[in-house]
Amino acid sequence: MKIKTKLIISFCIIIFVPVLLAAATLIGFCNFQVHAIEQTYGIKNADAYSVLYSVKLLNKYTVADFEDIQEAIRMEPAKLAEQSYLMELNEDLSQKYSYLIVRKGKKVFFNGGTNNQEIIASLPAFGTTGAANGTETYIDSDHEILVKQVDFKFSSGEKATAFIVTSFNGTVSEMRQLILGGSISIVCILLLTALMMIIWIYRSMITPIRKLQVAAENIKEGNLDFSVEVSGEDEIGELCVTFEEMRQRLKDNAEEKLSNEKENKALISNIAHDLKTPITAVKGYAEGIIDGVANTPEKVDKYVRTIYNKANEMDTLINELTLYSKIDTNRIPYNFAKIHISEYFKDCIEEIGLDLEAKGIGLSYYNYAAPDTLIIADAEQLRRVINNIIGNSIKYMNKTEKFINIRIKDVGDFIQVEIEDNGRGIAQKDLPYIFDRFYRTDASRNSATGGSGIGLSIVKKIIEDHGGKIWATSKEDSGTTMYFVIRKYQEVKANE
Repeated sequence: MKIKTKLIISFCIIIFVPVLLAAATLIGFCNFQVHAIEQTYGIKNADAYSVLYSVKLLNKYTVADFEDIQEAIRMEPAKLAEQSYLMELNEDLSQKYSYLIVRKGKKVFFNGGTNNQEIIASLPAFGTTGAANGTETYIDSDHEILVKQVDFKFSSGEKATAFIVTSFNGTVSEMRQLILGGSISIVCILLLTALMMIIWIYRSMITPIRKLQVAAENIKEGNLDFSVEVSGEDEIGELCVTFEEMRQRLKDNAEEKLSNEKENKALISNIAHDLKTPITAVKGYAEGIIDGVANTPEKVDKYVRTIYNKANEMDTLINELTLYSKIDTNRIPYNFAKIHISEYFKDCIEEIGLDLEAKGIGLSYYNYAAPDTLIIADAEQLRRVINNIIGNSIKYMNKTEKFINIRIKDVGDFIQVEIEDNGRGIAQKDLPYIFDRFYRTDASRNSATGGSGIGLSIVKKIIEDHGGKIWATSKEDSGTTMYFVIRKYQEVKANE
């Protein structure tokens, strides 16, 4: 859930949940109060509005008493002249915060209240509109009261009025309870809503932020061996995913850096070891010439040629080191162009054949591709690939009759080159690693099998940069075959 959505939901919860809960609580309190009033005062059909509206509530307090008075007037008006009956009515009314006043003519015949002269003076006159129906009248004095009146006449024809006076003070305790209960409920609702929001926000936002903080502290201390647990699909969850990817990238970079440092140390060690052998030979043969050991023209010529060959070995090692540095920074210079397969490999075979012939190695060449087949490649770098592979084959030749076979095949969209030798082969356990940098199947180091250990890794890099693939098959004591493929050049017609 996105943070924007969470904020909208939070806003709705803050606005609507307290309102709904407060309304439900208020209704509950009102119903409870209504039930209590019904039991206490014998009010029937009371509702929540009666509790909230004091005048209506006061009117319901004395409905039954008012109906009794009306019944008595209708059946026996003379009873309202009896003090005992009036006192009995007044006693019932007193339990409902009310009292009875009976007025004959303009004089008060019965007064059930005390210190109420101001109220008596404010009582409505006989014949007030609606008085016959018992209409209540609100009198606002020092003591707010509600008055119900009923006009009648005695048998003598004398006019009289009966008043039921109810004080608002009677509802204060009920209203106080309602207000107090409602206030406490609203406070509890607000606290509950705030607690819900805090828990929700804490779980969905604060917890992952703290995890990120701990992760950042680990990274600051250099500890990358941990993981950031991802939970949620909001922006913070996405941040956790990105942070975990960053941690993994940093860890991979750190491991790669350590690996590169290890490889560089191995390269320096290899180059130092492999340069030491030809340099020692150069020094020894040069000293032989200087000291006169080579005392014949034939010996001098042999020593000079040996020095020349050793210098070539050192030059090869230095070139490989230079190319390795370019590979490591992806800066190998390529000059791609269309190459005619038949002509290109014919030239390569002529050049390689002379060198192999001088070393007593037989060479066979077979081209099964169409004569007009073209590829897109860098001629110089492709020649480096072929020379490195053949150089490896020569290095590990151990047979009396030595040979190398080169085959060119058309395999659909690719040209496949196969270079086969009958050398000592490669063990199956070593075969998957021969294209790794600095990997050597032969742990011994001598002038015959020396090298930087990066020759085949350079070959693999060049072939892959051409969009091709390289692999090998081998059998110990039988020989090795190297395969690589280069994509053919295909013209695309304009209307296709």
